[in-house]
Amino acid sequence: MIEVIPLKAFTDNYIWALVSKESVYVVDPGDADPVLEFLDENNFTLEGILITHHHFDHTGGIKNLTNRYDIPVYGPVNNRIEGITHELKENNSISILNEEFKIFEVPGHTLDHIAYYSESSQKLLFCGDTLFSGGCGRLFEGTPAQMYDSLQKLKSLSSETLVYCTHEYTESNLNFAVVVNNENEFLKDYYSEVKAKRKKDEITLPSSIKKELSINPFLRLTDKNIISNASNFASINLVKEVDTLKTIREWKDNF
Repeated sequence: MIEVIPLKAFTDNYIWALVSKESVYVVDPGDADPVLEFLDENNFTLEGILITHHHFDHTGGIKNLTNRYDIPVYGPVNNRIEGITHELKENNSISILNEEFKIFEVPGHTLDHIAYYSESSQKLLFCGDTLFSGGCGRLFEGTPAQMYDSLQKLKSLSSETLVYCTHEYTESNLNFAVVVNNENEFLKDYYSEVKAKRKKDEITLPSSIKKELSINPFLRLTDKNIISNASNFASINLVKEVDTLKTIREWKDNF
């Protein structure tokens, strides 16, 4: 059984610590300090690192951690990331802490982006900056079509899957979601819950695929309310789902 613990970094990043007994793997350690403090406080041993994409706020701590621990570093195929020891592609799998994690290539936010998915009884998804609670990542390198395909992969996972993204963006995403999907009463209720949590500086993650299918406009592209609102912003005819995604992503970028 893996326990997943959030380690706060920078302004709104989470480094996820996967803990089993005294062994730890961390996901996207942009900063080594929170990881080292966590390990020292609990007398844990770092066994490995999982990287989702090349952005520095997800990779900046690799060097300091690997200087201290002789460990594997799993990540995407991208020579811009220094320290990767095991490059991963679509449908690869890795075994960590006695659990099998399947690899998905999920380009859109970046071209090298991957996600890690465990189909165990826990059903854990570490999706970096591709799928957020209530939103998706900005398209810094990829296309709307790539992001659409990536989100379709994640959307098809078990509804019980716990979604561990790497930023506390939920309230900001829902600020937008309640505008683009203003007839969604479940979303409005959840938005109120999230605002109350954030006032107390409580974490809003993990989410779940089930929840995201109910609140996330980027997974609800056939919703007539979303299409109608998006059409008022669109510069193109919203013929396909990817057209709606492109439109609401551009709308969100300027929201």
